[in-house]
Amino acid sequence: MLATIINVILVLAGSAAGLMFKNLISDRLMSILTHALGLCVLGIGISSAIGTQNMLCVIVCMVVGTVLGNAVDIERRLEGAGELLRRRVEKGSGSRFTEGFVTASLLFCVGAMAITGSIEAGLNHNYEIIVSKGVIDGVTSISFAATMGIGVAFSVLPLLIYQGGITLLAEWLGPYLPQAVITEMTAVGGALIIGIAVNMLGLGREKIKVGNMLPAMFLPIAYLPLAQWLAGLF
Repeated sequence: MLATIINVILVLAGSAAGLMFKNLISDRLMSILTHALGLCVLGIGISSAIGTQNMLCVIVCMVVGTVLGNAVDIERRLEGAGELLRRRVEKGSGSRFTEGFVTASLLFCVGAMAITGSIEAGLNHNYEIIVSKGVIDGVTSISFAATMGIGVAFSVLPLLIYQGGITLLAEWLGPYLPQAVITEMTAVGGALIIGIAVNMLGLGREKIKVGNMLPAMFLPIAYLPLAQWLAGLF
């Protein structure tokens, strides 16, 4: 958990810096920074997605995971959590609190480094990956907080639960998780990050509900053993 706590502190520090200096940044510059950040996020997503060794796994998991997530409507629940926090923190309407909370939560939690780093921290108490991710998240949160407000800081709540949970699970179950599964989970996570980048860059006609696709990230755990079993039958 120590590595995740460091990650949380770096995000809070970055968010504070973004809020403090946001008045020094013009609307035009903030828009350019958002687009620049979107391009960086796109690069991260692509670099993770192309690491797949089984594209069919990624496709099937994305389809099935999206169906499951849409049935639960995870995106709406995330937005609902953001609105609840907004009402407690801010008065009035028109805030970008929810957008900042949802966008930052997805980006900080879905990344490939969150999975591999948390597992490494849980198995070997090696915090290098998570701390490196924390530095990236901290820098990212400066731009996010400057453009989307205090909601970015509250993304540390799902970050703490998500990364901390994976770290604890890794301590118990990690030795039994094949490397192939981690590879495909990372690839699916990369595809989700690409979706976030598309939203940030405004490339789609309508916003991609990436939150509803989150279950896809965990489906390789079931898909790969099932595919191997079916292959053995034929």
